[in-house]
Amino acid sequence: MPDADSYTIRPARPDEHDTFPAIERAAAAQFRATAFAAMADAPLASEHLDGAHDRAWVAVAPGGEPVGFAIARRLDGAAHLHELDVHPAHARRGLGRLLIEAVAAWARQEGLRAVTLTTFRDIPWNAPYYGRLGFRPLDDAELGPGLRALRESETAVGLPSSDRLCMRLQLA
Repeated sequence: MPDADSYTIRPARPDEHDTFPAIERAAAAQFRATAFAAMADAPLASEHLDGAHDRAWVAVAPGGEPVGFAIARRLDGAAHLHELDVHPAHARRGLGRLLIEAVAAWARQEGLRAVTLTTFRDIPWNAPYYGRLGFRPLDDAELGPGLRALRESETAVGLPSSDRLCMRLQLA
């Protein structure tokens, strides 16, 4: 099994966007073993990539195929990590962390001082994972209008707000 040094993290090319749904669906299958099993069959976030407003990065395996991706956009003056997925066959190699570092580097380059995200509070590879990477939970009073609207839209599609969390990584 290759380690993280064998992979390349780089901006995604438009022709690679069509690989995202398969990666996302494979990663979402992990939800079947949780209280959120319906997430495994939920509509895909990667299908809504809008090149004018979103930025995407890929983790490319030694053979050249994308095996992970991150999608980010500007939201409330921060870089918002809209989606992060790594195919389970390539998980546990640090690719998620490297993709987040790419988003953070873009944010710094754009003059943004933070990366935000929404995630599940108690799923080990969600909030606890992001916490280990330096993200901290946000109180409702800290949410900007964009994050507030995003939480409302998540609730509207059936994601209980009590199970969701907004998090922020402050950038130096």
